[in-house]
Amino acid sequence: MNAVTALSFSPAGTTAKVAETIAETLAEQLGRSVERRAFTKPAERERECCFTESAVVVIASPTYAGKLPNKILPDFREKLRGNGAVAIPVVTFGNRAYDNSLAELCAVLTENGFRLAAAGAFVCRHAFTDELAYGRPGWSDSFEMKSFAKKAADKIKRTEGEFPPLAIPGDANAPYYVPKGLDGQPAMFLKAKPKTHLNRCNGCGACVRACPMGAIDPKNPALVPGLCIKCQSCVRKCTKRAKYFDDPAFLSHIAMLERDYAEPKENEVFL
Repeated sequence: MNAVTALSFSPAGTTAKVAETIAETLAEQLGRSVERRAFTKPAERERECCFTESAVVVIASPTYAGKLPNKILPDFREKLRGNGAVAIPVVTFGNRAYDNSLAELCAVLTENGFRLAAAGAFVCRHAFTDELAYGRPGWSDSFEMKSFAKKAADKIKRTEGEFPPLAIPGDANAPYYVPKGLDGQPAMFLKAKPKTHLNRCNGCGACVRACPMGAIDPKNPALVPGLCIKCQSCVRKCTKRAKYFDDPAFLSHIAMLERDYAEPKENEVFL
């Protein structure tokens, strides 16, 4: 295993970019090549990802309601096997907070036999709206990622065996964050699904291919019979801007985020 692997669940694509930026710098510092391994689409999560003690892996996920995406968590638990590999857990968050997601990812990877050298939480544009962290990760964020990766590489070079425990904030077993609306009350939108502007949709299937849950009907992309996790991949990937959400509770939650979490947040790293 001469490569540094960047493995990510990344419906919107930004989490993958973060993982790859860190992995590329790690590889440069360690004198290795880079392998990119997607863990986003259903077929990509079917097979077990087994590593060896000589492997170095950056494993990244976005934060959903303050934790790892609950419908993807079983795949992280069941499909990733460290066998002593060195891991760099990374989470991204859309300028509200990463809450307990990094603690949860670290706990899962430790249970799965990875040795944790370092960890980080990085701000990315919120999947729901361009009003939060638009343009991030930007140049300064990339600089921080590369600096973090260089320090992690130095730590890997000088450490044999187990790494000292990382002081990661949060509680891996904490409940999910409860989304609020503009009125401060819980916003219930679990059953919300994307709608389609039929006059714009040309049936190209981009949304079908992008959906990490395989929820959209390939024969009629306007239908979403499967489970929607509100990742916005179909909305972001539609070149005709035909996909949208109109659920009132969901829109109220987005408006609350835009109102209350506009102040830019900082990245956090743990070495």
